[in-house]
Amino acid sequence: MKHWIEAARVRTLPLSVSGILIGCFYAMSQSTFNWNIVFFAVMTTLLLQILSNFANDYGDGVKGTDNIDRVGPARAVQSGVITAPQMKRAVIVTSVLTMISATALIYFSFKEKYLLYSLLFVFLGFLAIASAIRYTVGNSAYGYKGYGDIFVFIFFGLVSTLGISFMFLKKIDPIILLPATAIGLFSVGVLNLNNMRDELSDRKAGKNTVVVKIGGERAKRYHYFLIITAMILMLVFAILFDWYKDNDPSHINFDIYFFVLAYIPLVRHLITVKRNIIPRELDPELKKLALSTFAISVLLSFQMIYLISDVPVQIFNALTNPH
Repeated sequence: MKHWIEAARVRTLPLSVSGILIGCFYAMSQSTFNWNIVFFAVMTTLLLQILSNFANDYGDGVKGTDNIDRVGPARAVQSGVITAPQMKRAVIVTSVLTMISATALIYFSFKEKYLLYSLLFVFLGFLAIASAIRYTVGNSAYGYKGYGDIFVFIFFGLVSTLGISFMFLKKIDPIILLPATAIGLFSVGVLNLNNMRDELSDRKAGKNTVVVKIGGERAKRYHYFLIITAMILMLVFAILFDWYKDNDPSHINFDIYFFVLAYIPLVRHLITVKRNIIPRELDPELKKLALSTFAISVLLSFQMIYLISDVPVQIFNALTNPH
């Protein structure tokens, strides 16, 4: 069990639910809440992230990408504590569980009223599962061609945040595009940081990530763009949400900007990346960036519903009487 928990890479899980939190709590701020949707949205996202981690462990392990040159934590297949056939079965089982959870999420969101929406999200569910697996598995794994950033941005940013918001509201408010894009960029930032750390081993193994293609120094500038743009988009969203809530740009609710405190470790992170000359020393920054993103999503989410007085009451009622 210990080795399976390590293979699931628990430290990556908080980041994966960041977009879900923003989407859910934004919908709550619009006086819409359904406990079943929240539960299965979180469950589906966590399973998708675990599936991605298992598939990456398997794919990189059988390809030999994970070897003695690897800088980060040892992978399960690489170290031999879990065999490749065992990991392959785990990928299959996790895929099935992810689809079951996604189906339940779709049912509680649309039921029999929105057939076209249901079919669309079933398609997205299959696509997300296939993309998580094909990142490193197979001869045409797109993670080895530098397309991993696109997958992460789309599924852990746009689909995660916009998708759950749409399941609640049955529409897309243009304003939610801002945090959806920001979460996507933060998530890509974590992947980019991981690839910066593993640049040398990836280059030897023929894994042509974006970092391998553009080089370490350009990857740093790319990283600054990802993180700083995401920080700006989150701040713009908070400003617009504040205006939208009161319909009065002159009235400022400073409470909603409490999430900016999480920018402090992000700024320190960017300084560390700028000064770094030994890629392996970037490993601790992965946790810092992931947890900072999660903190931003939590703080901003709770402040959104705190400013809407009746929403906490709705949440309490939903928790105590889910039916």
